Amino acid sequence: MSFPLSRCHRSPQPPLPFRPPPITTKRTPTSPFHRPKAVASVSSSSSDKSWRCLHKLLLQATAGALSFSLLASPFRSLAEAAGPPAVQIPPPPSELCHDWAEEEEVPPESITNEALVEEAWDVVNESFLGDAVSRSWSPEKWLKKKQDFLHKSIQTRSRAHNVIQKMLASLGDPYTRFLSPSEFSKMSKYDVTGIGINLREVPDDNGAVKLKVLGIILDGPAHSAGVRQGDELLSVNGVNVRGRSAFDVSSMLQGPKETFVTIEVKHGNCGPIQSIKVQRQLVARTPVFYRLEKMENGDVSVGYIHIKEFNALAKRDLVIALKHLLDSGASYVVLDLRDNLGGLVQAGIEVAKLFLKKGETVTYTVGRDPHIQKSIVADAAPFATTPLIFVVQVLVNKRTASASEIVATALHDNCKAVLVGERTYGKGLIQSVFELHDGSGVVVTIGKYVTPNHMDINGNGVEPDFPRLPALSEVRNYLSHCQTPLMG
Repeated sequence: MSFPLSRCHRSPQPPLPFRPPPITTKRTPTSPFHRPKAVASVSSSSSDKSWRCLHKLLLQATAGALSFSLLASPFRSLAEAAGPPAVQIPPPPSELCHDWAEEEEVPPESITNEALVEEAWDVVNESFLGDAVSRSWSPEKWLKKKQDFLHKSIQTRSRAHNVIQKMLASLGDPYTRFLSPSEFSKMSKYDVTGIGINLREVPDDNGAVKLKVLGIILDGPAHSAGVRQGDELLSVNGVNVRGRSAFDVSSMLQGPKETFVTIEVKHGNCGPIQSIKVQRQLVARTPVFYRLEKMENGDVSVGYIHIKEFNALAKRDLVIALKHLLDSGASYVVLDLRDNLGGLVQAGIEVAKLFLKKGETVTYTVGRDPHIQKSIVADAAPFATTPLIFVVQVLVNKRTASASEIVATALHDNCKAVLVGERTYGKGLIQSVFELHDGSGVVVTIGKYVTPNHMDINGNGVEPDFPRLPALSEVRNYLSHCQTPLMG
């Protein structure tokens, strides 16, 4: 039985797929309009430490407020995946009440070229997961690099940028790289909702989550309709969104071009509540294609689902596909992740959870920062409890990467699927984006993903169970002998 990509149903079409950049964890509390002061680790003198500025980019809003960093695609630049630029202004402190749309951002303080290079060095020194990409990396060797690159005066800003590029290149990690101010701006400011806003999760005084407008496109749909920077989003089409993630609500806001969505916002921290009707502008694209196939003997129907990439629509459209296929009599499912380069990791994790029992592990994250050390588990029952959907085959090849590998190993290691095809690409690193003091930035590898069976994906890939599609009896026999890992 083969699975060409013809005669496929398309799930309903809402918003443009997006591949947000990796996010970072919060280091220090910040003033709303100033970069935080960061202290270098390891071997800096006290004078070196005094006024070194580092701002970890808060991309939870654009990336759907994930609680961990995202994988960068090995095949597309993050800047290329960005949509229209949004104006991103640091959110106001919760204790103040006035119209934050009228605030102006304070210009950044000046910084010497040498201090800028040392700032980039500090980021790597504090966060870089060297053993994930280079066994020869060590803090001592990195200190020597600092001394080599800063042994003489740096006359121009462009020269400082060149020094940072060379310094990062010496790490031997293709994913740790320098971003010019223009590249950083493109990466950090773009629309993922379809109405021209970026959302950020903000805890209130009671520990509950509320959603604030962190970035807004000037003269975009939401801005033209009356939404302002710092507004709190209360509902979408009458559905209360308090306590929901920015990722879920961004998906709720998306839809076909020129359709309308009604949102309720509270202006500022103590301003009036307003219901606003906003017209969407982005063209929706589903990544999910599916159809029902008959086996050669005609007795068994197979649901075939191809996911081209993981974007904000992947989970929703996969649920639509699964419902349709099950209602149509599918006995089991073949999930095709061939040539799926990844995309939004959180979307991949949500897809994996559809097949897992509550408490089963999706993946582990490992890094130097304690905030990166996490076990990500399914938090609800699987989409379908019928055993018919228990038997799943996942098709993979050498271009199955990043989020796709997380999905494949989550289903495989929890005995929900067999893998069929070729060894996968092997991209399991986590990058964070850091803003430097002059508006440039650095992308740094800070962690990696590990499968539920504690296998390091990066550089290794995942070996399939079968090179070709097995018979259903072989799949059942394989899964009957499968040992699941301990939960959590």
